[in-house]
Amino acid sequence: MQPDDAIAYAKERGFFPADAELESEEIGDGNINYVFRVRDRRSGRSLIIKQGGETARISDAFRITPDRVRIEYEMLKRYNELAPGLAPEVYAYDEVMRAFAMEDLSHLSIMRRALMEHRKLPHFVEHITTFLVQTLFYTTDVAMDPKVKKALVRRFINPDLCEITEDLVYTEPFTDAKRRNDPYPPNREWIERMIYGDGELRREVAKLKWQFMSEAQALIHGDLHTGSIFVDERETKVIDPEFAFFGPIGYDVGNVVANLMFAWANAGATMEDEAARLDYLHWLEQAIAGVVDRFRAKFLAAWHQDARDPLARGIGVAEDYVDRVIVDSAGVTGLELARRIIGLAHVKDITSISDPEKRLKAERTLLRAAKVFILDRYRHLDGSAFVATLKTAHREEEKAEKRM
Repeated sequence: MQPDDAIAYAKERGFFPADAELESEEIGDGNINYVFRVRDRRSGRSLIIKQGGETARISDAFRITPDRVRIEYEMLKRYNELAPGLAPEVYAYDEVMRAFAMEDLSHLSIMRRALMEHRKLPHFVEHITTFLVQTLFYTTDVAMDPKVKKALVRRFINPDLCEITEDLVYTEPFTDAKRRNDPYPPNREWIERMIYGDGELRREVAKLKWQFMSEAQALIHGDLHTGSIFVDERETKVIDPEFAFFGPIGYDVGNVVANLMFAWANAGATMEDEAARLDYLHWLEQAIAGVVDRFRAKFLAAWHQDARDPLARGIGVAEDYVDRVIVDSAGVTGLELARRIIGLAHVKDITSISDPEKRLKAERTLLRAAKVFILDRYRHLDGSAFVATLKTAHREEEKAEKRM
């Protein structure tokens, strides 16, 4: 569809009264789909229409099933059941057009933009950890009837989008894939030496990749970065779960943590007032630690309240399980940091840093941290360990910079 088609479609589907004066604009800034805001000039009422084709916007080389739109629609419905108030309302799905209509969240900001404006979001940690636990714990074998879960695994099989993740997150950033990797040119030689040339790192990435491909732990979002979250100082809404499938819980948690670290690097490189910069960095460090620690606490509470499996009630079983999830989250934090700097799909937190030296330093700091998160993920069991790794990488990069 084009914007005029979206108007005709909205009228045909009866989303607005017959006398509505509709206007439409294409607002999608993602890599895959087309997103239209349709608004009635008379009433001010608006909604979003999202459509997916057989190729991704980022490249025609990515041929992907339009069934991802059905998956996204059903996931958003599920989110409204499991975590009410933390996802947009959805109205209707059209299998023929591979499109669905949902609530317009234009009163909120994309979280990545809000963080780049250095806004504090006082409720985000509580909101996102509630969302993570409600949508992840309650789709595990611990909490679900096994037959129901297995039926859902089949319904949410998502091979095309999983392949994108397997390539862009787990493989290409660590294998010098010159065809699609896109490192910042001044950093290319450093990346070749520090990332491509590290055999131990590649071995640990391989372990994480096999886990992603084989572990149907819970129904994960699959792309939960700060571009997939709308926020303001009071609300949080999660969008874009088209990558959803049954995979490792740590993939969602690690993505949230890594993208807060991109915001941390951006603030450190772009905020000129020292007092304001230090204050905002401290808030982000608290948010990073808070996501890990509040997730852990809420996950354990849900387990002790609602675990169905009798073996789950054993001493230490819940704690062992969540420890492993946090360790997995650390590994994914490293993967996400690396792939957004080296791979095809960058983040504006980093690419918008206009000073070349500051961008170079920000990238190298995050890549140093990424290696530790992957190689030493087993020692990351609480939020303070995540923050410590980030700050240590920053100090190491400062020392390396002085030696040059």
